[in-house]
Amino acid sequence: MKQTDTSIDKKMKTHSVRFEISAVFILTMLLTFGLWFVVNIIFLEHFYVQKKKENIIAAYELIVSAMEEGNIQTIEFETNMRHICERYNSDMLILDLDNDNAVIKSVSSNQDQLVNVLTDCVFQSINPMSKRIVNEERTILGEGYDKGNNKYTLQMSKDMSNESEYLDIWGLVKKEDGMSTDVVFVRSKMESIEDSVAISNKFMAYVGVVAMCVGSMLVLIISKKVTEPIKRLYLISDEMKKLNFEAKYENNSDYKNEIDVLGQNMNELSETLESSIKDLKNANIALKRDIAKKEEIDEMRKEFLSNVSHELKTPIALIQGYAEGLKEGINDDEENRNFYCEVIMDEASKMNIMVKKLLTLNQLEFGNDSANMERFDIVEMVKNYIRSAELLAKQKDVTVKFEDNNPIFVWGDEFKIEEVLQNYYSNALNHVSGDNIIEIKIVPKDGKVRVSVFNTGEPIPEDNVAYIWDKFYKVDKARTREYGGSGVGLSIVKAIMESMQQDYGVINYANGVEFYFELETK
Repeated sequence: MKQTDTSIDKKMKTHSVRFEISAVFILTMLLTFGLWFVVNIIFLEHFYVQKKKENIIAAYELIVSAMEEGNIQTIEFETNMRHICERYNSDMLILDLDNDNAVIKSVSSNQDQLVNVLTDCVFQSINPMSKRIVNEERTILGEGYDKGNNKYTLQMSKDMSNESEYLDIWGLVKKEDGMSTDVVFVRSKMESIEDSVAISNKFMAYVGVVAMCVGSMLVLIISKKVTEPIKRLYLISDEMKKLNFEAKYENNSDYKNEIDVLGQNMNELSETLESSIKDLKNANIALKRDIAKKEEIDEMRKEFLSNVSHELKTPIALIQGYAEGLKEGINDDEENRNFYCEVIMDEASKMNIMVKKLLTLNQLEFGNDSANMERFDIVEMVKNYIRSAELLAKQKDVTVKFEDNNPIFVWGDEFKIEEVLQNYYSNALNHVSGDNIIEIKIVPKDGKVRVSVFNTGEPIPEDNVAYIWDKFYKVDKARTREYGGSGVGLSIVKAIMESMQQDYGVINYANGVEFYFELETK
C-alpha cells in the first residue's frame, strides 16, 4: 500500500473492533465451559450409573445367550465368559438350583462370597422374612426379561462391612429340558461416584483454565489478523475525512475477501474524490481569477488610458508643432527643414517603440501570452546577447564584464528571458556613469541560478525603489526623456517573471545599481 504508515499507528478514537471480537469469543468460551462444568456436576453421576446398568444388562444377556447356544461345560464357553467379564469389568457366577446350588461356572476371585450373595438373593426373593446370609443392603432398581423370556432382577447392593457398593443382576435360566433351572449372577463393583465426579471436575477445571489461556491467546492473534484490515480502513477513512488522499489500502496476498474488495473500492473512491476536489479547486481558482481579472481589467483600462494620454501628449505636441512649422515654412533653410524632419521622425520612432512595449505588456498582464517553458543554456544566451550589443557598449565607451562559465541549463521561456536581459542591459547602458562598467554575473544557488546586471553610477533613491516596476514610472524624467525611455521596460520584466513565478529585484550599492532575476535549474 502506498500510504503514510504513520497514520496506521494512530490511536483508535472509537471502541476497538478487535477488543469487541476478542471479548465476545472469550465470553463465549467462559459460558461454554461454565455450562459444561454445571452439566457435568448435575448429570455425570446419573450418566455413570445409567451406563453401568446398560453394561451389566448387556453382559448378563451375552452370558445367557452363550448358555443357550452351547454346552456350558466346554472350554470355549468358559473362555467366552472370561472375555465378557473382562470387557464389562464384572464377576460372574452360575449355580445349579436343582443340584444343591452347585457352582457350574465362576469367573471371580472371590467365588465363595458370590455364592453366599446369590443364595441370599434367591432366598430373599422367595421369602423376604428369611434370615440374611450376608450383611448387605439391597435396593431393587428394576426387573426385566431377556431374549429367552427369562426374568431377571437388577439391584444395587452395599456391603455394610466395608461400605463397598455393587451393581448386581441375577435371574433364573431354564435348561434345555425345560424342567430344571440355573441361576445366573453378574456383579460389577461401583467405584465412588462422588470421588469420580470430583476427579472429573478437577481435571475439567485444569483443562478449562489451560484451554481458556490458549484460546484467549489464539483469539487475540486471530482477531488481530481479522481486524487489522478493518483498522486500516478506519484510519484511511479518517484521513479521507481530512481530505488527505495519500493513504491507500493494500493487500499483498492473492486471496481476497469482502474487506479487501471494500479496501479497493475505498481506494477508487479516494482517487475519485481527490480528482473531483482538484477539479472544484481549479474551477474555484479560475472563477476567482476571472472575477479578479475583470476588476483588474477595468482598473488597468482606466490607468492605461490615463498613462498613454500623458506619455503621448509630449511627442504628439512636438510632432504637431514641427509639422506645422514645416507647412508654414518658418525656415526655408534646408538644414533647418532637415532638423525639423529628424525631430518628427525621432519622436515618431519613440512613439512606435512605446506602443510596441505597451502592446507586449498588455498581452503579458492580461494573460494572453503564456510562457513556453523549455530547458536552455543561460550562459550561452547571455554570451550571445553581449556579442550582439557590443556596438552599443563601444558607442558609450562602456566596459562590459562577464566571467565565462560552464554551461548552466535552466527552465524558462528563452525568448522572454532574453527580453528581460535586454531591458536590464539597456537600462544599465542608459544609467551607467562613473567608471562606466557593466558587470553581468551568473550565480548558481540551491537548485536555482541568479542572473544579475550591475552598472556603476548613482544608486536609485530608496523612496523610489518600490515604484520602479510600475508602468510609466520614471525616477529621473528629464534623463529618461533624453534617451527616449518610456518607463515600461521594468514593468515588462515584472510581468514576465511573475508569469513564470520566479523571483526578481533590484539592489542598491554605493557605487551603482544591480538588477537580477532567478530561474530554476531542476
